[in-house]
Amino acid sequence: MYHIEETATILKLLGDKTRLTITAILNETDCCVCELVDMLQMSQPAISQHLRKLKDNGLVKETKKAQWVFYSLNKQHVCYPLIQSILDHVSNKGEEIDRLEQKGKRILCE
Repeated sequence: MYHIEETATILKLLGDKTRLTITAILNETDCCVCELVDMLQMSQPAISQHLRKLKDNGLVKETKKAQWVFYSLNKQHVCYPLIQSILDHVSNKGEEIDRLEQKGKRILCE
């Protein structure tokens, strides 16, 4: 069981459409900001702000590879089962990742 405050925080974070979409994408694969910018058709600063909120709450991890930063969903987070349950009710984001690959933009950062 989760504390009510922790649950409320997770639900508030995922109550935002963009953060929910980012979470769904990162549940499928790690991404850099530039890939999320392309998939979500949003500005880099906007994506970075959403990622910062998710990271500040421990839902997202970052890994540095050379000068690039890749983001992944923290599947070790105590609330991951709750997050996974929520993601089970939203559409799979694999098609957006596939579209990015077909455009030859899967890893713009490299």
